[in-house]
Amino acid sequence: MLYYYSYSQPSTYSIISGTYTSIYIMTTLRKRPFRLLALITTVLITAVACNNGDDSTSKDKEHKTGNPKVDALKLPDNFKAERLYSPGDNKQGSWVSMTFDNKGRMIVSDQYGYLYRLQLPAVGEDSSKLKIEKLNIGNDTSTQKVSMGYAQGLLYAFNSLYVMVNHNSDDRFNKGSGLYRLQDTDGDDQFDKITMLKALDGEGEHGPHSIVLAPDGKSIYVIAGNFTKIPEMNNYKVPLSVNIDNVLPFIKDPNGHDNVVNTHGGWIAHIDSTGSNWELISSGYRNPFDLTFNDQGDMFTYDSDMEWDFGTPWYRPTRICQVTSGSEYGWRPGTEKWSPAYPDNLPPLLNIGQGSPTNLIYGGKARFPEKYRKSLFAFDWSFGIIYAIHLQPEGASYKANAEEFLSGSPLPLTDGAIGPDGALYFLTGGRRLESDLYRVYYKDNKDSNEPLAATTPTEGANTRKQLEAYHGGAKPGAVDFAWPYLKNSDRFIRFAARIAVENQPVSQWQNKVLQEKDPETLIQGAIALARQGKEDVKKLLLPQLMTINYGQLSPSQQIDLLRALELVFVRMGKPDPALAGQVAAYLDPQYPAGNNDLNRSLSKVLVYLNAPKAVEKTMALLSTAKDDTAAQKTAMQSSDLILRNPQYGLDIAGMLSKMPPLQQTWYATVLSQAKNGWTPALREQYFQWFYHAFTYKGGHSFIGFINTARQNALANVPKKEFAHFNQLSGDSLVNSGGGLTQGYPQPKGPGRNWKLDEAVKVVDSGLTNRNFEQGKAMFNTVLCSSCHGMRGEGGVAGPDLTQLGTRFSTKDILEAIIDPSKTISDQYAATVFSLKDGGSVLGRLVSQDKDKYIISQNPFAPQEHRELLKKDVAGTKTSTVSVMLPGLINRLNPEELRDLVAYLKSGGNNKDSVFLAPKQLGSK
Repeated sequence: MLYYYSYSQPSTYSIISGTYTSIYIMTTLRKRPFRLLALITTVLITAVACNNGDDSTSKDKEHKTGNPKVDALKLPDNFKAERLYSPGDNKQGSWVSMTFDNKGRMIVSDQYGYLYRLQLPAVGEDSSKLKIEKLNIGNDTSTQKVSMGYAQGLLYAFNSLYVMVNHNSDDRFNKGSGLYRLQDTDGDDQFDKITMLKALDGEGEHGPHSIVLAPDGKSIYVIAGNFTKIPEMNNYKVPLSVNIDNVLPFIKDPNGHDNVVNTHGGWIAHIDSTGSNWELISSGYRNPFDLTFNDQGDMFTYDSDMEWDFGTPWYRPTRICQVTSGSEYGWRPGTEKWSPAYPDNLPPLLNIGQGSPTNLIYGGKARFPEKYRKSLFAFDWSFGIIYAIHLQPEGASYKANAEEFLSGSPLPLTDGAIGPDGALYFLTGGRRLESDLYRVYYKDNKDSNEPLAATTPTEGANTRKQLEAYHGGAKPGAVDFAWPYLKNSDRFIRFAARIAVENQPVSQWQNKVLQEKDPETLIQGAIALARQGKEDVKKLLLPQLMTINYGQLSPSQQIDLLRALELVFVRMGKPDPALAGQVAAYLDPQYPAGNNDLNRSLSKVLVYLNAPKAVEKTMALLSTAKDDTAAQKTAMQSSDLILRNPQYGLDIAGMLSKMPPLQQTWYATVLSQAKNGWTPALREQYFQWFYHAFTYKGGHSFIGFINTARQNALANVPKKEFAHFNQLSGDSLVNSGGGLTQGYPQPKGPGRNWKLDEAVKVVDSGLTNRNFEQGKAMFNTVLCSSCHGMRGEGGVAGPDLTQLGTRFSTKDILEAIIDPSKTISDQYAATVFSLKDGGSVLGRLVSQDKDKYIISQNPFAPQEHRELLKKDVAGTKTSTVSVMLPGLINRLNPEELRDLVAYLKSGGNNKDSVFLAPKQLGSK
């Protein structure tokens, strides 16, 4: 890694890969150390810590195993980790799924290849005793083709190996996506019989995933992501629906990610051991990889976020969800995701934050302390964290909190399991990344793993399960039993009661809804009727809903009522103008409301209904709306993730440096469908908002969403005014692809995975007669200018690079870019602060006093500081992995690389001798 500091002293201090090239005396602490070439390396100034008397216990003093991957792991006290095996070292692929068979052997699958079986050494034994074999499936001895593999789910049960293949059939592997059962019919300890239980339409990282044994050991559950169509089932816990159910203007993902996926989202099904009977349990997820059960038999999953939605009001963080019978979690494409506040879906138990969920297991059989045996372990691939999710029964469900149990960087976690020995085993890999098998155990792994005393179910949980017995089809007495619970104070009970009602013939309960006098019961009944009734009922149902005294409802009940009205519109059709006018008049006095959630629902419903004052009122909110920071709280703060993974952290850092206003974005999207109610002044104000919105930083699709909403709104202006509002709203800022116009030409490529020796050879062979303008363009397009200045232009998060070429060689510069983690000086690395509550924080130490550390976590906003109280910090250690983002030059072809290095070495001087004169360049 390469840094340099330039002061008014007659000498400078330089570090190239941690070595001293010349010595300067640092005389001020107001100069900020940063990283080279827009690579997000943060810097810990150890000298600052020393000068301020750092009295924390250094984790660097802990016992080291000698294995750098193990030593880089953060674990709770008294836990130990072992790296047992590396499939990458043995050309066995990148492993993503595991299970244990009835002999205690582990079976694993390469994401793009074979199945393997391992005999593992006991805890304390030498890992060299590990034995591994490639499974010979179906007596296939071919060395060129895969007989069985490509599995993202494995389960050994019923004397069989169940394999969830996630792959479209091709020449190398002729098995398509689906669930397979492998059996050993001749007793030779190899699986010779392959039975496809069900073909599944979906593949890839959002395809079919895990297979889990039911708590009673008599059946199986499977889980799939949102690119997997729900197959025909034998039964459904709730009548199947693929409706989007949203009157918010539908904008598909501008980058095409979820434009062809299924509107029902990810799903979970229950099957028997033969695969003959399938029952849909739950849907509406994005991409949950795994599920698990606690000691109460309650099911949970860890659902993913859509990172491209960062900075939009429809972004949903990764989250822990309880999977109840007939549950729905509201994932829909593009802008149409449901709010967790809507009554027709359930809320998560816990929002974790950004990440890529993979494995989820329950610790009940682990030889761990009781605290962890009652926890869920949730794996995040992107940021290398295993969270311990601690559950506390609350009503019919749970409340939850998260502890950072284990972490590392990089640590791309894929799958895990509690082994027969009570240790936690986990895999890293995926996407053909370097893969490893680890084991984690407590002390000497001698603690008991006998079943813990079962937790007594709460009264609410018992009631919910009684209601769930009426799910899955018509059953006598269901309506009478469930009806009183539609107004229960517990949301999970209300949901279970409504699903029980919806499973019964509508004729049994439609009149009960239309005659109901209790407001909450009426609202929940109306939701059920809107979802299952016929269209002509809306003429009776809407007036009935308007008999409710809106002002006497609680805010959550008001949201429920607004959702009931919305569902009538989308399921039964938009009401005629007269009835629509009555609904608008009923709601208009309630708008605006006192909180953002209510205003979101009111704004979209009233604009949808063409309410006379809807545009005027919504525009007033657009100019003043503030976001609810408390409502966006997650278990892991976004700023804590920036430095854990440079690739994903870069997006987070950019967003936090110029965070889009979520509530304003909602109103702007709602108004994009408004045709009436505009004045010239309101239109001017509205379209000016878009111009400013293009300056915000969000996820990969943020600009596309904003631009599509802008274009939709422009379709509603008079033709003679189109050109004016198109220009006013920022048309010049957007390119033909829907992204922001780049100020510089993009690399033409083709790029390559540049290696140091090759890059040095290429640059040194042609560092004359270079193109200054192209070098400057590459400096900007590969993100150098985002953080670094050159001759007074560019970012301020890193040092000015104007004098770079006078101090460092071509090799020094290229090595710092290509291999940032090769050597990191302990004076110039990020710091890991281990917290006493089990978590950790990564950042650059800015200053400290006797009570607290002051750190900076966002290289795009270095002026934003965070305080850590020393009393909460268990220890600190220097990060052993650079957070500098590698590969930024991999988009460049040789000529572009030469021009970039020439630009850097010239200090941005177009008169430098390495460049052609403008006339020469033109003639060339």
